[in-house]
Amino acid sequence: MRTKLVLVVATALMLLFSQIGTTEARPRPKRNAKSFEANKEFGLGFMLGVPAGLSGKYYLSEDTALDFGLGIYGLSNRNNYDNALHFHIDHLWHPVVLTAPDAFWMPLYFGVGARLLDHRGDRDFVDDLHLGVRAPLGIMIDFNNVPLDIFLEIALVVDILHDENHGYSDLNLALGLRYYFN
Repeated sequence: MRTKLVLVVATALMLLFSQIGTTEARPRPKRNAKSFEANKEFGLGFMLGVPAGLSGKYYLSEDTALDFGLGIYGLSNRNNYDNALHFHIDHLWHPVVLTAPDAFWMPLYFGVGARLLDHRGDRDFVDDLHLGVRAPLGIMIDFNNVPLDIFLEIALVVDILHDENHGYSDLNLALGLRYYFN
């Protein structure tokens, strides 16, 4: 049921934003990039891995952003979370550009945020809720002339609120793609 809900919400949001119109990425200066300069504002797309679902990013300044994800956690059933509903929001910093050829910039980013995980327990069908601190670290390919980015991130999650039968910490690994609307 949760998988269907996430897919319906993601499809509806993509259809809504596709009606807004197309956009182009603003050109970046032709100089040797040492610090990241965003040339986009709001992007929405998908991520695969842990979690799998919707990914969004909103730039607050040239090198900081809010990143969010809504998806299904535990599709592989490797951790007894039984298709848990996952939501996270992170504040990201992009302190350094690893490479900056003409076609794209590749910044390193890190951040801090929160994760909410709602899963059905493995006994008596009791719902369990986890609330944790999330610390992502990733790299991104941010294209200069098209409104797309591709990212790969790993995030350490330490639960503050959790049930007694599951762990206190976790690692999330996701690969994603976002389209920017402005």
